[in-house]
Amino acid sequence: MTDSYSSLGQAAALPSVKDLSQPLASGKGWMKFVGIMFIIQGAITALTLVGIIVAWLPIWIGVLLMQSASAIERAQLSGDAEGLKEALARLRTYFVIQGVLYIVGIVITVLYISFFGAMFATMLRNGGFPH
Repeated sequence: MTDSYSSLGQAAALPSVKDLSQPLASGKGWMKFVGIMFIIQGAITALTLVGIIVAWLPIWIGVLLMQSASAIERAQLSGDAEGLKEALARLRTYFVIQGVLYIVGIVITVLYISFFGAMFATMLRNGGFPH
C-alpha cells in the first residue's frame, strides 16, 4: 500500500480500463461456459409442458452471462469503458435474478415444510396413518 502523500506534486496514475477489467476478463471463459450450461438447461426444461413456463429464466440468465463475457472481452482488448460498464451491469442483473430465485426457493421450502408438518401433525392427532 502506498502513501497517498508521497507523490505530492506528481500526477496520480489512474488505472486504465484494461487494468480494471483484467480480473473479470480472466474468468470470461468460465462465464461463457456457465452461460452455455444455463441455456442448455433452459432448452431441456422447455421440453416439458410445465417447463415451458419457466424455461425462459435459465435461458435469460445464460444470455446475460454470455453478453457480460463478450462485453468484458471487448473492454479488455480495446480499453472500452462502456464495455466494462455493460459487463458489470449484466453481472449485476445476473446476481439480482439469482438472489430473487434463492428468496423464492426459501419461501417455497418453508411453505412446503409447514404444509407437510401440519398434515403430519393432523394425522398423528387423528390416530396415525390411515390403514
